[in-house]
Amino acid sequence: MSLKQVEICVYGAEVVCPSCVNLPSSKETYEWLEAAIKRKYPNQPFVITYVDIFNPPDDEEKKAFAAKVVKEDLFYPVVLVEGEIVGEGNPKLKAIYEVMEKYGYTSQADV
Repeated sequence: MSLKQVEICVYGAEVVCPSCVNLPSSKETYEWLEAAIKRKYPNQPFVITYVDIFNPPDDEEKKAFAAKVVKEDLFYPVVLVEGEIVGEGNPKLKAIYEVMEKYGYTSQADV
């Protein structure tokens, strides 16, 4: 069975979210998530992208969501898996893993 390559987007900013003092920066969260997901699901393809909400890429969908994060004052980083919000501010690995597993990812511990 071939897996659909899931896209994970981490939306954040260089400046730590005012409500998220003492938490890692968005960029640190992105790097931590990437490492944790690679460990949990080795040899299973996924794409993880960091999007700066104040300087989004030239992709209409990502630009629109970045604007929404700013406009609606969401706690960032905001983590999306396939367009679904799975974490805000201090994302929980367990919640992200649950969504990944809905897409057929299997943990090395489960094998």
